[in-house]
Amino acid sequence: MRCFTGISSTAAVRADYGDQLSFISYSGAGANRALAAAGLLDIVPAHYSELPAILGSGPLRADVLFLSLPPAAPDGSYGLGLGADYAATLIGRARTVIAEVNDQVPDVGCDRRLSRDEIDVLVHVSRPPAEYPEPAGRGVEDAIAAHVAGLIPDGATLQLGIGAIPSAIASRLRDHRDLGIHSGVATDAIAELIEAGVVTGARKSLDAGLVVTGFLMGTRRLMARAAADPSIQLRDTSYTHDPAVLAAQHRFVALNSAIEVDLTGAVNCETAAGRYVGAVGGATDFLRAAARSAGGVPIVALPSTAGRASRIVAGLSGPASQARADAGVIVTEYGVADLRGLTLAQRRQRMLAIAHPDHVEALQRGRTP
Repeated sequence: MRCFTGISSTAAVRADYGDQLSFISYSGAGANRALAAAGLLDIVPAHYSELPAILGSGPLRADVLFLSLPPAAPDGSYGLGLGADYAATLIGRARTVIAEVNDQVPDVGCDRRLSRDEIDVLVHVSRPPAEYPEPAGRGVEDAIAAHVAGLIPDGATLQLGIGAIPSAIASRLRDHRDLGIHSGVATDAIAELIEAGVVTGARKSLDAGLVVTGFLMGTRRLMARAAADPSIQLRDTSYTHDPAVLAAQHRFVALNSAIEVDLTGAVNCETAAGRYVGAVGGATDFLRAAARSAGGVPIVALPSTAGRASRIVAGLSGPASQARADAGVIVTEYGVADLRGLTLAQRRQRMLAIAHPDHVEALQRGRTP
């Protein structure tokens, strides 16, 4: 049997199930790293926007769909709990829908609800949903965040990922005004900006006043905020990653990370030291849309080093997850390299300027330290 799994940090999917299941994912992050290390994970290197089609009617069409839902509303319908994402698009396409109804899962606003007759098997449970605390930042993440915050104008609509850098960026935006959110995922950092009055969505071109996201990935703080705040709305992947919807947002700023970036602006966000630890994900979807948006900014942010190794490289050690033709703005703790419209020679000079000073000489010689 094949099991397609997203990103998880729980023990729901484990290597010791490998005698019964073969595991497939779009990502090697989270608990999937243990599956990959055991040789049990196969990867679909697809753009996130393609997952509904791949799982809905493509070669990996889902036969059985598992959902975690909140209790039924007074009208008998069920919300989608913590995520619409690509799962919402599979309802009605999968042959069997199995729903775990959990009285501790919040009923978050969503334009898609399920009726009882859309669920084949329903199981009632009561347990806390998995929480995903954001990792604490260090000085390097804060330095990166300071550079990124200066690129974000008031009234911008943001896409933020998960991890220490997005969290640090959010903490640097407390003095901004009327920011909007249209993102694949919402975290505690976004909840904090809503509570601080920074995120209002007042100037969004589409979905004004709403925080649009595919799923929630955070702690009880985020879940409680989403359950009580009707401005937080779940939408499926076909909407959250729609290039026309994204590009239509005025001043759309996409904030993504990378494992390494070469001197021409090509980005690897999938493999490190020969191991699959990341994903193609939605980065290209968002970055291309930000490049098309009026006043938009496509940003890739990363530390200049990993241990003693440079993450600004002469040539990628893994796949080009984003081609150099899509290069936008690259940020490290040493500054900002805006590569848009530049020649290869000009890009090289700007990338050298944001590399770690100890590695610049080697990079100039075409060698990655």
